[in-house]
Amino acid sequence: MTKEVIVSISGLQFAEDGTNEPVEVITAGDYYNKNGKHYIVYDEVMEGFEGTTKNRIKLDKNLLDITKKGIANVHMLFEKDKKNLTYYSTPFGNLLIGIDAKQIEIKEEEHDIDVLVDYALEVNYEHLADCKIHMNIKSKEVGDFRISG
Repeated sequence: MTKEVIVSISGLQFAEDGTNEPVEVITAGDYYNKNGKHYIVYDEVMEGFEGTTKNRIKLDKNLLDITKKGIANVHMLFEKDKKNLTYYSTPFGNLLIGIDAKQIEIKEEEHDIDVLVDYALEVNYEHLADCKIHMNIKSKEVGDFRISG
């Protein structure tokens, strides 16, 4: 994997009222490997706000660790069969969120990492939605970037 990567993150929330909310981000980022763990860093722009949010993703065997610092601030841990609580600080206020990961799959190839996470999302101890995140991190030098899912 090269230092310069293209990061694709797509997610879908399955709300209890039957609605689905798709979200997708494709951006350039930086990749490095330290002590056998994968790290991806990239900046995110929030519509309607000045400045950026710095994102750091850490991948380990059964762990997805996402840290956001800037306009929004949060440290989210996705660990299989474990519920983690954290505060999500937004320009609109703080939310207590719970993340209960049901499945984490990480597939690694030479210039490509694919991540799939199924989890339940709680806000203030109430179930909000069942969610899926699909991430693809691909070396920028590889010409055939595509989103699978």
